Amino acid sequence: MEFPIAGVVINPIYLAGIGFLVGILGGFFGVGGGFIAGPMMFLSGVPMNFVIGTDLAHMTGKSIVAARRHRILGHVDIKLGMLMLIGTVIGVEIGAQVVEIIEKMGKANQIIGWAYVVILVAIGSFTAIESIRAIRMIHTQKIEAAEAVGFTGLTKRVQLIRLKPMISLPVSGIASISLWVIIISGLISGILAGFLGVGGGFIRMPLMVYVLGVPTHVAIGTDLFEIIFSAGFGTVTHAIKGNVDIMIALVMQTGAAIGAQIGAVATPYFAGPRIRLLFSGLPFIGAILVIWRLIDTATGSIH
Repeated sequence: MEFPIAGVVINPIYLAGIGFLVGILGGFFGVGGGFIAGPMMFLSGVPMNFVIGTDLAHMTGKSIVAARRHRILGHVDIKLGMLMLIGTVIGVEIGAQVVEIIEKMGKANQIIGWAYVVILVAIGSFTAIESIRAIRMIHTQKIEAAEAVGFTGLTKRVQLIRLKPMISLPVSGIASISLWVIIISGLISGILAGFLGVGGGFIRMPLMVYVLGVPTHVAIGTDLFEIIFSAGFGTVTHAIKGNVDIMIALVMQTGAAIGAQIGAVATPYFAGPRIRLLFSGLPFIGAILVIWRLIDTATGSIH
């Protein structure tokens, strides 16, 4: 099938398959999945500028479907999502400015690429160790399996911060927490997302669980809710620049809509620690893909 906007010919079943795969991952883990969809689109011949803009467009649609399903399941804290979004938007702009500074220094791809790898490996390693510890605690201490967390020290310290205004988050089960803690958490995820050029779902979900103390299922649904706005904003900006092939996005969305429903519906059947253990593999996959591209770029530049 020909896609004249991007100027490529691609099998629509392949594109729908990418959407389906990323839809399942997004609905189940609350991530945008750009680190998987992007390389797969690029390998099919889509120019990189269209990869970024089109993936954001498909990500927005997929997140709407998945967030709606999680909302029905009671897994979306809209209040938390909107408050974090304040910090996220500011953080994305700061991250983008940092990228511009690095680009002027030269070798931006290498610096950002290896920073991406380090952050992904750190998040994946911590989440894997924590979730394994939580699963062991469930078996040895006979504690509630649904939301056991292996490391709670940081959450307890954060919730002791009494910097006003203090707010409550009933959906997340948090009686009192400083508004500034939420905004700063969003700011951190936004800076990293803007710096690394990703949606930031793999950063926000662990932040909500380990820093704010949000239950895993609610963190997944709330992250998807926030991605609707962040990816939607990115889609508009890229569309203005002519970087969105709406036909590719719609074909991918046909698969993503089904996959997102399946992923979202599956989450209640898994306890929080097991979801986090499965999630911990995603950052490593992303890191491997980035390393592969960095080595391929370096090899190409040598030749």
